[in-house]
Amino acid sequence: MLNTVLHDGPGAVPLLIAHGLFGSARNWGVIAKKLSETRPVITVDMRNHADSPWFDSHSYPDMAADLAQVMDRPMDVLGHSMGGKAAMVLAVQRPDLVRKLIVGDIAPVAYTHDQHGPIAAMRRVRLDAVANRGEAKAQLGDLEPGVADFLLQSLDMKDKCWRLNLDVLQAEMDNIIGFPQLDGQFTGPTLFLSGAKSDYVTAAHRAPVKALFPNARFAKIPDAGHWLHAEQPRAFIGSVAAFLG
Repeated sequence: MLNTVLHDGPGAVPLLIAHGLFGSARNWGVIAKKLSETRPVITVDMRNHADSPWFDSHSYPDMAADLAQVMDRPMDVLGHSMGGKAAMVLAVQRPDLVRKLIVGDIAPVAYTHDQHGPIAAMRRVRLDAVANRGEAKAQLGDLEPGVADFLLQSLDMKDKCWRLNLDVLQAEMDNIIGFPQLDGQFTGPTLFLSGAKSDYVTAAHRAPVKALFPNARFAKIPDAGHWLHAEQPRAFIGSVAAFLG
């Protein structure tokens, strides 16, 4: 079963949060703590990440099944990027478990870009020789702004290892950037929340979204890219809270 972190709060309907690729439950601590003022919030470490078990597969049906396993009742579900795709599959396959769905900056489509670059960067770090995160950051090399610091959150300096199953994530990259064929729909309230500076959700994606989520609404957060929750946390929290009501 996935590792979970509970941020207790009032209310009967918990919010389950699924992070994106290379992330962890801990990345969502500030967001979860704020949202827990009005409801219980459960963050998870997805498979092959952080403190959750490592498996040989990393498909979205498997990730959706992982999420279902930690749900003891219907919940609101929020997923970002990879976690958003897992949440979408969960909602379509197990609508009995999902009350409201929020998808952070991702669409139910296959993308052409991959994330082999960050994996290669992490493999470049000579873990046995680095004394601190600053030395590790220097060895990560040239990455997009903010990515190095994000990756370093998954570096265990005590055990000198990445808390990520890099072998499987690399082998399963086609599944991660892809999206499975789904039968059925999720007709519950759904919000596709994206960053105004991001190109992950475009007008061309509205048709495939509506095919699976006929009651989907779309909203953008100004001055935010793909990591909209980290770049504009106050606006992100406000949008989520308003939608969940």
